[in-house]
Amino acid sequence: MKNFNIIIATLLGVLILASMTIYTVDQRQNAMVFQLGEVVTINKTPGLYFKLPILQNVRYFDTRILTLDPADPDRFITSEKKNVLVDYFAKWRIIDAEQYYVSVGGDETRAQTRLQQTINDSLRAEFGKRTVHEVVSGERDEIMASLRLKADQDARKIGVQVMDVRIKHVDLPQEVSDSVYRRMEAERKRVANELRSTGSAEAEQIRADADRQREIIIAEAYRDAQHVKGEGDAKASTIYAAAYSQNPEFYAFYRSMDAYRQSFKNKTDVLVLEPNSAFFKYMKSPKANQ
Repeated sequence: MKNFNIIIATLLGVLILASMTIYTVDQRQNAMVFQLGEVVTINKTPGLYFKLPILQNVRYFDTRILTLDPADPDRFITSEKKNVLVDYFAKWRIIDAEQYYVSVGGDETRAQTRLQQTINDSLRAEFGKRTVHEVVSGERDEIMASLRLKADQDARKIGVQVMDVRIKHVDLPQEVSDSVYRRMEAERKRVANELRSTGSAEAEQIRADADRQREIIIAEAYRDAQHVKGEGDAKASTIYAAAYSQNPEFYAFYRSMDAYRQSFKNKTDVLVLEPNSAFFKYMKSPKANQ
């Protein structure tokens, strides 16, 4: 039993010693080995490694892509001396673990603070030479490319690579936004009133032109109608004349009958004529010569 306990104790000692001697590195990390506070080696390749127990210790650094995303937007001034609030984010990763440790002590917070200061300085320089319109839409891609280049150049000094810098949105401060909105509203009202005035003037012109065309059309139609009527009257007169020349007696009789019919249409009609008037010649006799 005593020997068994010794064996167990020995195995536990071996396991503890092995755990203090062996360490692993995966594909997402770099491992930095320290001996008495000094860097001895850096392991970047995934695998199993050995170290001296007690004398050496290992510190891991994440080499995956990290995100710098400030909680609050920063304020910058454009070339027009207008304040704008800029919200951005940056993607970065560690490429030199030793330089990263020497520069910022391997502290991710310090590294992000350094990157944020660099990006803010670059933003201040870029916005200071552009107008609000240019930073909002006109040259936004150019600004982001310049930011990434400058931030990456400075980040290399601390063993970090900046993969990308993106501006999420650019806003005006609340006090400036209210003033801008009021000016925009006044400008929109001015444009609306101008459009209404222009529309009213054009409407009056269209109505006047329509009235003029209406009068022209009516006049031309009346002229054409009178012309047609005149031609019809001429043709009717020609027909009547031809008919009259063929049988003057019948024509005179027909015209007299028509005159009688029109004259005695109502019972209240009264004619004051002499009995021997020519108007009654067909009422006295069917033949006019009788």
